[in-house]
Amino acid sequence: MAIYSNLTVDQGSPFSATITVNDDSGNVKNLTGFTYAAKAKRTYESETASAVFVCSSTLGVNGQLTITLIDSVTKAMAPGIHVYDVEITSGGGETTRVVEGQIEVTPGVTLGAS
Repeated sequence: MAIYSNLTVDQGSPFSATITVNDDSGNVKNLTGFTYAAKAKRTYESETASAVFVCSSTLGVNGQLTITLIDSVTKAMAPGIHVYDVEITSGGGETTRVVEGQIEVTPGVTLGAS
């Protein structure tokens, strides 16, 4: 079962969050050999993603993965509420949603202007 976690992203700024994945018993899950995917959409029914996260793990044995958005991606996101989730897929092809929630994109005033 996925955990629910809301995020706040400043429009036009880079964003990064580290997630620790636990198994059903609450133990840290070894993510070695897993792949990861994460997307945000304006609504659950949206046809296209408002953002696709870059997912990586340097501490997979410790159950940690990082989701990242670069500044140009967050700049293109509309201010307001979006929904997102993060899924992991085992080497055997089993996909599990590990976290989901809402993202509040806060608008910027300057957004790179001089």
